[in-house]
Amino acid sequence: MKVKVINKSRFDLPQYETVLSAGMDVKADMEQSVVLKPLERAMIPTGLYVEIPEGYEIQVRPRSGLAAKHGLTVLNAPGTIDADYRGEIKVILVNLSADEFEIKPGERIAQLVLAAHAKAEWEPVDELGETARGAGGFGSTGR
Repeated sequence: MKVKVINKSRFDLPQYETVLSAGMDVKADMEQSVVLKPLERAMIPTGLYVEIPEGYEIQVRPRSGLAAKHGLTVLNAPGTIDADYRGEIKVILVNLSADEFEIKPGERIAQLVLAAHAKAEWEPVDELGETARGAGGFGSTGR
């Protein structure tokens, strides 16, 4: 699937790191480092602008290594970039650790996943079909 992209960053385009990778790592495009204090958040620019085909979105997801090792994650994970958005891709990062974290220019900060999606058409009804689970949720099936 081809996605049109304008790269105004100083870095190469995101790429898949392995043959079976679902996501491409995206880099921070800043002049200088940004330090995130505990529980602080920031919108980090990438210098990338895209034209996503109709019927698709790009999901912005955390990088597992940053999350596991440093408590850094994407605040609205997964973030959605809609097909009609033409602005710069920015990543909302939050530091959930007890330590400060320095985001350096060119650092891989998130991953982008191209995903197909369907459009829902609401069908108003008076009742829904029965299932074994019913209205159970929020841990109702156990640990």
